[in-house]
Amino acid sequence: MPDGLGLDAYRALPGTPDEMIGPDGKIRPIWRPLLDHLRGMTPEEISIALARADQYLHDSGVFYRQYGTGTSTERPWPLSHIPVLIDETDWEQVSAALIQRADLLEAVMADLYGQNRLIASGQLPPALVAANPHWLRPMVGVTPRLGHYLHFIAFEIGRGPDGKWWVLSDRTEAPSGAGYALENRVATSRAFADVYAGQNIHRLAGFFRDFRDRLMQARADRDARAAILTPGPLNETYYEHAWIARYLGFMLVQGDDLSVQDGRLMVRTVAGLQPIDMLWRRMDGEYTDPLELAPNSQIGTPGMVSALRRGGLMMLNALGSGVLEARAMMAFLPKLAEQLTGAPLLMPNIATWWLGGAAERAAVLETPERMILSSALETGLPFDRDPPPVMAAKLGPDELARRLAREGAGMVAQETVTLSTTPALVEGRIQPRPLSLRVFLARTAQGWQVMPGGFARIGATGDPTALAMQKGGGASDVWIVSRDDVPAVTMAPAPRGPFRRSAPGTLPSRAADNLFWMGRYVERTEGIVRILRARHIRQAESGRGAEPLQEAIDALLETYGIDPASPIPQGLIDAISAAVQSAGQVRDRFSTDGWSALTDLEKSARRMAPRVTAGDDAARALSALLRKLAGFSGLVHENMYRFFGWRFLTIGRMHERALGMTGIVASLADPDAPDGALDLCVELGDSVLTHRRRFSVSTSRETVIDLLVLDPLNPRSVRNQLEHMMTQIEHLPGAADHGQYSALGRAMLRLTTDVATYPPETLDSAELQALYARIASLSDLITEGYLR
Repeated sequence: MPDGLGLDAYRALPGTPDEMIGPDGKIRPIWRPLLDHLRGMTPEEISIALARADQYLHDSGVFYRQYGTGTSTERPWPLSHIPVLIDETDWEQVSAALIQRADLLEAVMADLYGQNRLIASGQLPPALVAANPHWLRPMVGVTPRLGHYLHFIAFEIGRGPDGKWWVLSDRTEAPSGAGYALENRVATSRAFADVYAGQNIHRLAGFFRDFRDRLMQARADRDARAAILTPGPLNETYYEHAWIARYLGFMLVQGDDLSVQDGRLMVRTVAGLQPIDMLWRRMDGEYTDPLELAPNSQIGTPGMVSALRRGGLMMLNALGSGVLEARAMMAFLPKLAEQLTGAPLLMPNIATWWLGGAAERAAVLETPERMILSSALETGLPFDRDPPPVMAAKLGPDELARRLAREGAGMVAQETVTLSTTPALVEGRIQPRPLSLRVFLARTAQGWQVMPGGFARIGATGDPTALAMQKGGGASDVWIVSRDDVPAVTMAPAPRGPFRRSAPGTLPSRAADNLFWMGRYVERTEGIVRILRARHIRQAESGRGAEPLQEAIDALLETYGIDPASPIPQGLIDAISAAVQSAGQVRDRFSTDGWSALTDLEKSARRMAPRVTAGDDAARALSALLRKLAGFSGLVHENMYRFFGWRFLTIGRMHERALGMTGIVASLADPDAPDGALDLCVELGDSVLTHRRRFSVSTSRETVIDLLVLDPLNPRSVRNQLEHMMTQIEHLPGAADHGQYSALGRAMLRLTTDVATYPPETLDSAELQALYARIASLSDLITEGYLR
């Protein structure tokens, strides 16, 4: 299909270099296998291939958070399916240049927080540093424990009209995107598996393995944990924080998970405070410590600076490294390079002028048509801003002169640059789109290592200012293609002596809290669905909804805050959403299959709600939701590792089931309950067949209470749930040490013993209500013992 994607019509834009088309107008050799593969595919085959990539991202739950006016929304990751291919020889030059720049930034950082010679000698304007909110005065004189300030950084680079690479921005604070680069790689390799396997494309795993191994080996306390500090689920790139934590085997923590004790950073876990020796920070430095830095921070940990000052913590990157990202800093780096590294920059940055000097302001007035004006202290690319930067020529000579005189010390001018283009699939056709590359560097045992790839930001249109994903741009994988065979690499560390099974990691209290409540919300959802289904089955059979039994069902629903009049009520959707929200807080500890099953349940319920009618239609829809719930439960039961996380999830489900069943029996097994209530009770307990086998008589109050409350073998009975809860709780830290029970352990022991010795005839409605209250109180004891 020579013209199916418009490949034969693809041309580089005039005056603009293209990644696929060389300066001679011919296709670069490294692109031919991919193009030949695309030419040999039918439109249907291409659609299937791209769908494989999209399905992987969907199943994995890959998202980024898009912000609007006062709102934020989780949006699917905007994959641009066609990868960017770069020759290994070209990449080696890029790598050497970026390593040199990384060393330069390290030297500047060491001076700014050390001897401060650059400012004392006038090579950096004092105001440029002092006015920067990322300049953290309390960190002056605090030497990092490993001797380096920067450990993981990124550069945004682009190819200019002359075909050479330029640095567009420096990312030294908490650069994002490395996890997304890995996801891009997996998704793209699934779309083009044959091409990917057949070309010598450098793998990414070795980059992360070497970085992780250095950090783990550098710990002063080998028993302490390594952790990633995230601002939380509302952060734009929280998915990546969770993904990287899971990929590297690090703990994911938030500021309120942490505490500083005697100069050491500790994490609150279900086993008490545990030390953290290495913290990879993924939030702006000034928010990490409300005691010494930003006092209004709600996401930091008091005493963090003190722990760094006393050497009780290794942090990367060092606090205050965001000062290097200021756009105005790029105006001074070319001169500083020769002084601090002994050589000019191997890769220039985009031409930048700090407008605090008369000569620089005059240059802008002479050639305003080439200049973009923006804040000196802003970070990132100018077109990442909203509103966008000002084109100097649009202001007019007089207004430009007045503005420069008034605001020049706080502004920079940067030369407009036309970025190279790369093939992108736009509405079924291959078209050139501008790109920038985000390239990551990590400090390993061998020094700086450059990720052999990264990710490309692809413009939504031909306009270079449309690169930002918040403005509709996409992201593409980057393939570094070698002429030689590329060795396969994995995350597995090199063997060091005999195999030793490592102990499972500790569980932060916040994670345990979310797992416990996720279990409760899932079980609550199932209880609501069963009650709703019973209601609509009876409505379908009788055609009426106001009979005494229906009223009893409605009363049960109202205890959950459910509107009985709606087939798929909002309260049911809210319960599912609460489970999804709790799962979203522990994405680093929750399987992608489990996440997909849970989010699919929510989407199904929302899709059904406006279309389902009362009666048989609703009953069938609710049965479908029950099957999806069973699928989720099966995934958790079969696949989740049996340690603290699984235990808290299981305890939550058992607690909610015991509570729900006690409430149902108390209501429907009451002597004043309407006719049919006992049969309904057995139905809601999913025990109809069991009752028929166990008892050769019709339902009675005693048979129902015996089966649904007291039978230890019925997986729906209250006793079964409590005994299994007791088993799980006995495995929790401190619950039953050397025969000495905690407050929770004692309460559980008394409760399980009482339920095991109840005669059915003694459990009247008042006793069942008292039992309900005792079961409910367990939640407070669990919270006091482990979740705070």
